[in-house]
Amino acid sequence: MADRRPIESWLTDMDGVLIHEGVPIPGADAFIKKLRESGKPFLVLTNNSIYTPRDLHARLNRMGLQVPIENIWTSALATAKFLDDQRPGGSAYVLGEAGLTTALHDIGYILTDHDPDYVVLGETRTYSFEAMTKAVRLINGGARFICTNPDETGPSTEGPLPATGAVAALITKATGRKPYFAGKPNPLMMRTGLNAIGAHSETSAMIGDRMDTDVLAGIEAGMQTFLVLTGLTRPERVEDFPYRPSKVVDSIADLVDWI
Repeated sequence: MADRRPIESWLTDMDGVLIHEGVPIPGADAFIKKLRESGKPFLVLTNNSIYTPRDLHARLNRMGLQVPIENIWTSALATAKFLDDQRPGGSAYVLGEAGLTTALHDIGYILTDHDPDYVVLGETRTYSFEAMTKAVRLINGGARFICTNPDETGPSTEGPLPATGAVAALITKATGRKPYFAGKPNPLMMRTGLNAIGAHSETSAMIGDRMDTDVLAGIEAGMQTFLVLTGLTRPERVEDFPYRPSKVVDSIADLVDWI
């Protein structure tokens, strides 16, 4: 790794780094514990917009990972922050779950299907043909198209599930309008997260399991990047990408002593 300033704050992805299919990855508890004891600013990130930070705090707590609510940053929060900056007090038609609707309510947005400023697409397990048809018609009528994240598939115990990016492609095909994605790999999610904890990219690091989202977003946000091999990107695939992480490690357990 090239010489850089010491790492003063940490951002880490959740799925594939700290947990896998509802089970903590070995070393995750030690990593979080040491982060909290160090007093260094940190965030646990997820592109999944289904859950609120309070929901995720409770889920992680049940797994033995003590992550405070204020240390959780989701693509729904990044989307809400973006919309609040762009058009404060606006309106949106939302396809998504509580994580997204709560984030928009919290910034004062009105959720409506009558002439909204935006159609906002997030993760859900109950996409309906009726709701997608409504979204298509509203976008054709002038609503701006925003998505929480571009992930085309998501994990489950039964195998991959269609995710936000796949539904966005359907709506794009029907409207000819491409969405603006607020979540990873957009560095906007990293920068808004860093701002939320008062951190600077030059002294921050991003840990992830995906080269195409976590590492790419970290690089574009100007952070050091660590790829763990406990998630989606396999070791033999790292060289397929035109960019590299600052360091590749087997798992989060290898980064405990870096704090």
